[in-house]
Amino acid sequence: MDRPSQERRAFLGVAGALGFCLGVDGRRFHLDARRPDRTVSRDPGRPARDRRFEPGAEPHMRRTEREVDLLVAGGGMSGVCAALAAARNGARTLLVQDRSRLGGNASSEIRMHIVGADSHGSRAGWREGGLIEEIRLADAAGNPHRAWELFDLLLYDLVTREENLELLLDTSVFGASTNGGRVTEVFARCDKTETIHRVVPKLCVDATGDGRLGLEAGAAFREGREPRATYDESLALEEGDDKSQGCSILFTAREHEGPVPFTAPPWAREITEDDLLFRGIPRGNYEYGYWWIELGGEYDVIRQNEELRFELLRIVLGVWDWIKNSGERPDSANWALETVGMVPGKRESRRFTGAHVQTQHDLEGGWKDRDDGVSIGGWGFDEHPPGGFDVWDQPPYYSKPVPEPYNVAFEALYSANVSNLFFAGRNASNSHVAFTSTRVMATCAAMGQAVGTAAALCVEKGVDPAALRASWMPELQQRLLRDDQTIRGVTNADSLDHARRATVGASHHLPEAAPGHVIDGHVRDLPGAWTHRWGAELGGDSGHGEAWIELAWDAPVELSRVQVTFCSGFHRELTLSAQSGRAVVRGPQPETVADYEVVVRTEHGEEIVASVTNNHQRLRRHDFEPRSVRAVRLRVTRTNGSPQARVYEVRCYT
Repeated sequence: MDRPSQERRAFLGVAGALGFCLGVDGRRFHLDARRPDRTVSRDPGRPARDRRFEPGAEPHMRRTEREVDLLVAGGGMSGVCAALAAARNGARTLLVQDRSRLGGNASSEIRMHIVGADSHGSRAGWREGGLIEEIRLADAAGNPHRAWELFDLLLYDLVTREENLELLLDTSVFGASTNGGRVTEVFARCDKTETIHRVVPKLCVDATGDGRLGLEAGAAFREGREPRATYDESLALEEGDDKSQGCSILFTAREHEGPVPFTAPPWAREITEDDLLFRGIPRGNYEYGYWWIELGGEYDVIRQNEELRFELLRIVLGVWDWIKNSGERPDSANWALETVGMVPGKRESRRFTGAHVQTQHDLEGGWKDRDDGVSIGGWGFDEHPPGGFDVWDQPPYYSKPVPEPYNVAFEALYSANVSNLFFAGRNASNSHVAFTSTRVMATCAAMGQAVGTAAALCVEKGVDPAALRASWMPELQQRLLRDDQTIRGVTNADSLDHARRATVGASHHLPEAAPGHVIDGHVRDLPGAWTHRWGAELGGDSGHGEAWIELAWDAPVELSRVQVTFCSGFHRELTLSAQSGRAVVRGPQPETVADYEVVVRTEHGEEIVASVTNNHQRLRRHDFEPRSVRAVRLRVTRTNGSPQARVYEVRCYT
């Protein structure tokens, strides 16, 4: 093979060992491969008050003070779900995000599609439920044209609607005080409004990804890749190191009716076929998919973010220049850049040390021996070489599937040494090997829902996470199931759910889709199965204009809420992607019931307590004035396309 860039490769090899220096367009670009000294703090002691908050310090900044039940730092998918879950469960919550929009790597700033336990749909039936499902379904129905800015707006809308939730955008945590091993106050600043905020929280969630709040609070953390002997992990390195996975800047492109020329700036990298040896660019469509433009695993992705941003932009524009001008892709003539990210999407930095550190063994079956599962994962062990794009002679990733979806342990989501600190997302308590699976956004979002719900329950009980783990684990799991979170091996055992004591009947049903399935405690089936849902033909040749299912009691029960879990097509992938042609439905999912009524029967007769049209959500709750009820009937008249009505669960509460 012709290697026109061998001299450059030799230089990069030397530069990687000595420190990376490039002269670029008259400027000197420096990226030191030697990581700066870092302190992995295990001392939770901190000054009682940050001096920058005191009168006279930074005199042009105004000060605010607030007390909250829960402070959530970080507005990515894990932070958004943590804040929503806490607020909906009654906790006064403050969400602090250091950028102008929510979503983190899934926002329009970065545009990475959300993936999780179903592994891009290859593990059909295991898409996450709960809040991340609610968000995905709302986006698919309300944003069929795939506008990323509308996804940002969707998250903003969900957050601002919650009465118990306050949002501060463009606001960064910069300090924290602790006393007796617990966070007592947190400091955040917004230079756009010239404001410093002092927050006194009962509990905190660090969902910043980089772990800034935990760092300031003195929470124990780890970095790099542990040696194999640490946890006896077969996928770990024989000798550990301080390297990590890198960052990516993504771009998107669009095809036009005529040719669109492109001239690269003089500082763009020169890309050759050597660079693309294991990073092939398919012909015909150049819309999206260049996640392998990755750097930073050998550097400090936090403190060298600006240098990495510049170098990643050099590669992005160099790759596009190769597509447009190398002569190897003549079919790209009518394609033009649409967006170029300016925020590197990070994969890995700090990982906190929790009451339990999840390892390869946990994800490969050890989770079955634990009783503290609170969410699921299922993405494979997905390792990226720290050298990223510069390691031209290696594939950009190495992957090994996990045997089956696993539970994430609650003990991996709160600090071992700061008693009121939760964490969720890529900074959760994992070995590096386990991290390569748990790091994807849907898995992180489900962690967020878990800790947000746990925080609200901690506030109710007046306890910290460790005490909740010791005494209220089953109650936490049941509350999560009620909110459609999936936990393997745990089914509905909610003593407050009157439906569990009802007799169930229906107008008709498919042979294997018995009415009683809606109270069997399960809310998902594998593709093609009707083991845990009621199904009935609706309209068409069936002769049925509607279908109904009814729960009845021998003696009247006092009810004020009916909760229904519909089918939303867990067998297919559902994500917002900048790549068209994916096997997703950008609209209401066909299997989901669209039009229905909830009817209660009392001693005075039947009464419609809810009438819904054009539904696209999986989980629906209907509240009404309490009344003595003998039966509840769900009457379905239309789906979003399926010929069958499909219902997984009906719950009834006072």
